[in-house]
Amino acid sequence: MRRPDSRYFRIAGIVVAVLVIILLIGGYIAYSKREVLLQKAISKAKAKAKREYNLDVKIGSAHFTGFSTVAFSDVSIVPDQRDSLLSIRNFVIKVKVLPLVVGHIKLADVILNDGHLNLTSIKGVRNFDFLFRKKRDTTQKSKVDLAKLSDNLVNQVLYKIPDNLDLKNFLITFRDDSSQVQVLAQQALIRDGKLTSAFDINKGAAIWHFAGTMHPSDKDIAVKLYADHQKIELPFIEKKFKLKFNLDTLTMRLDKVEHGNDETQIYSYFAVRNMLINHPALSPNNIIVPNGSINANLFVGENYVSVDSSSVVHLKKLRANPFIKYTLKPTKIYEVKVNTGWVNAQDFFDSFPQGTFESVEGIKVTGKLNYKLALYLNTKDPDNVRFYSGLDRQNFKILQFGRANLAKLNQDFIYVPYEKGKPMPARDISPANPNYTPLNSITPNMRYAIMTAEDPSFYRNHGFVEESIRKSIATDFKEKEFKRGGSGISMQLVKNAFLVRQKTLSRKFEEILIVWLIENNGIMTKDRMLEVYLNIIEWGRNVYGIGEASRYYFNKRPSELELGECIYLASIVPSPKKGLYAFEPDGSLRYRLHGYFRLIGNLMAERGYINRDTNAYGFYNVRLRESLRPKMAPVDTAAADSVLAAPDDEQGGVGVGVPPPNIGDKKVDEDKDEKPGFFKRLFGGKKDTVNEQVKERVKDSVKLTRQQRREQKRLEKEKRKELERRGLL
Repeated sequence: MRRPDSRYFRIAGIVVAVLVIILLIGGYIAYSKREVLLQKAISKAKAKAKREYNLDVKIGSAHFTGFSTVAFSDVSIVPDQRDSLLSIRNFVIKVKVLPLVVGHIKLADVILNDGHLNLTSIKGVRNFDFLFRKKRDTTQKSKVDLAKLSDNLVNQVLYKIPDNLDLKNFLITFRDDSSQVQVLAQQALIRDGKLTSAFDINKGAAIWHFAGTMHPSDKDIAVKLYADHQKIELPFIEKKFKLKFNLDTLTMRLDKVEHGNDETQIYSYFAVRNMLINHPALSPNNIIVPNGSINANLFVGENYVSVDSSSVVHLKKLRANPFIKYTLKPTKIYEVKVNTGWVNAQDFFDSFPQGTFESVEGIKVTGKLNYKLALYLNTKDPDNVRFYSGLDRQNFKILQFGRANLAKLNQDFIYVPYEKGKPMPARDISPANPNYTPLNSITPNMRYAIMTAEDPSFYRNHGFVEESIRKSIATDFKEKEFKRGGSGISMQLVKNAFLVRQKTLSRKFEEILIVWLIENNGIMTKDRMLEVYLNIIEWGRNVYGIGEASRYYFNKRPSELELGECIYLASIVPSPKKGLYAFEPDGSLRYRLHGYFRLIGNLMAERGYINRDTNAYGFYNVRLRESLRPKMAPVDTAAADSVLAAPDDEQGGVGVGVPPPNIGDKKVDEDKDEKPGFFKRLFGGKKDTVNEQVKERVKDSVKLTRQQRREQKRLEKEKRKELERRGLL
């Protein structure tokens, strides 16, 4: 083998020596000029802060104290015409040299003494609003890769965590028009990867500690937050948002960060001990989680952000795998999946946080359960949203009821309705009550009208109409608000019989759970459920049950109700207290209900409950009980329409059947110029004979004007489309 020519080694040595000399000369020049370069960099930073953010930045002194260490003193930042934002007396920073060579700024040491970060928001004026000010971007926008962006962001954050930190006496305050928060970092130290700290909250109200390990270069961080001899509390949040929140400890961990195959993967862990949450929208009681955690694996791709299905949620004895994905381009898509796998049924119920499902607290069960949830919503095509929610069971059996006896409705019981949290007079749901009416003593038309309006598939479903829920999700998304609908007869029964009327998220889930238990375990027959439902729901002010309702409105027994009266009673179930607004002073129904009667009647005829007719299915025969008519003083049409159209949801939710009559559409009200009033038709006009006047009255009461006919057809078409959209036609 031929040996390399020694001349090449000499040439290589000379080149290396020259490069070293150049670097040394350049380093010497840079080192000798570093103070000048530092001052120029500071001047540029000040000018940029003033130009782009209108900030007045002042630095008392800034100089190098070592090869890569800079010391600052008397630093202040004041936004223009705002309160002072930041002041620091002493600030020393040291960067790592080797990363700096390749353009990365990694902090080695940070020393900060006597600082104050002051945040204010007084009468809408914030001294930190420059953070939200958008800069004009005149450059052409390029495609953003979320995977690369997230990887860079994580690295930048980790690079700014120093290997060694010595922070003392740093005050953070926030003040707005109604409250003030003060956090004093008495000390925060990082030494050899170990973090210790002490934070004084609101002048001695509490002492918080962050403690753990910090190895940002290895992307390995584990920190625990706790307080001395008390819970971590956030009174500012409670005062501002009525959200009570506290816990014993909060553990946070960053396990690793990986980037490859056009995806950034962030593996993290969060855990809480004895967490308490209370908010009027969540639950009337404190919700307590003794211990809960999540291994959250966040995957970020070029155009999506997701919590991967490899993530695991632990709640007491329950374990679940969540999947959440948000795709931004080319269209926004939401995906959610949850799967618990098969778990012991008792562990499933024992894992519910305290304060969520009071009715089933203490329940004893056997067998296995598996909960699955799947949602896929393309924002460009919300009508085709995909939704599934199911609780599968194996050998499931209830051994003992919890706090609520779910079988109590199978026997005589006392029902106490509540209004605004206050009990109303109790009702005896038994034959001892003269107003109690067995199902076979209620006219079939009443049963059919209620089922058509509230729950058409009542005898076939198991308490839930999945297609209706799917359609309501699409509607809620398109309307950007929660519309009424989705509660069938089973769910309304549970709301009224077992739960309070407070509208909270936990109550909704509790209602769903109780319905599942009753429907899937044969606790009640469908006939008994319908019978109890008709005997306890509200039909007016202090009017409960079909027996009271039929006598109150029409002075009849439930078995004597005519078809039109049944349809009317079904129409007021969603808002029973407004029932009397549907009548004219003479006891007849306001014409606005005409289209609703035709719709319900046609649907009942399609299902074979009744025969078709051409007279609006008894609309013209409905007459309010005479003794109630004096209460029906003449009311301005628009005002009555407004009252009737206003959302109420008194009964606990509109059914999954036909929507209630939308009486608020002013277009369908009688036109007083086209259709004269009763007395004007009777005494006024050119016709002067009684017979002619009577004929005109009959003609006006039976025949519709062309405008009313067109509007009626339009309304019926809209109602039918609504039913088709909900999957009920």
